[in-house]
Amino acid sequence: MSATIDVLRPRRVLMLVSNPAVSGQTGWPIGFWWAELTHPWWEFTERGYEVTIASPDGGTVVPDGFSDPEDPSGYSAADLISLGFKRSPTHAALLEDTPALADLAIGDFDAVFLVGGQAPMYTFRANPAVEALVAGALDAGLPTAVVCHATCVLLTARGADGRLLVEGRTWTGFADSEEQFADDLVGQAIQPFRIEDEARAIPGTNFIVQGAFRSHAVRHGNLITGQQQYSGAAAARLVIEALGV
Repeated sequence: MSATIDVLRPRRVLMLVSNPAVSGQTGWPIGFWWAELTHPWWEFTERGYEVTIASPDGGTVVPDGFSDPEDPSGYSAADLISLGFKRSPTHAALLEDTPALADLAIGDFDAVFLVGGQAPMYTFRANPAVEALVAGALDAGLPTAVVCHATCVLLTARGADGRLLVEGRTWTGFADSEEQFADDLVGQAIQPFRIEDEARAIPGTNFIVQGAFRSHAVRHGNLITGQQQYSGAAAARLVIEALGV
């Protein structure tokens, strides 16, 4: 099935961010990654799109600490787009009471974009509602983008035909080289598993990565994937290209 778009109205994009969680590896409070939300959001809104920020369970969502441009670590200090979003009361309010997936209909949107971060490794993987969103969007012919650690949902999500969504597709996600850098930075394993390892074990799919922490996004049909936090804007531009308006 392919989606029909009314060219006279603004495009509508559903951006899904994780609900807060606690890492089973580190004990840290974890959530979404700022740049993977704000940089695509900027691309979409500059184009005149309407963006709805939602979460699987609804309610307040929180960012990963290292993604905060004001975090004492300074890890994301150069992220001025996220800083502006965070400091704007109007925009920050969009994260205080997000709608739940159960209260939304895929048919109300022209595209779907899943934001990564550390929490999706716990809250998106094998989550029936998140898997149904991705599968339903692709089955409906909607451009569907999944970025960074959010790509863990693609390890198990299946379409209406029962096949893995990534079967026969080329895609990307957080690379082993990037996981190793992060683990070395904090002195321990951060994630419960590595996406690249599990993706390469899936037969009949083509998982590819580029250099560590370089912008890299892939489009295969209506499935769009981004490697990590520096790939969000590139993935959003591929969504815009797919919509053609």
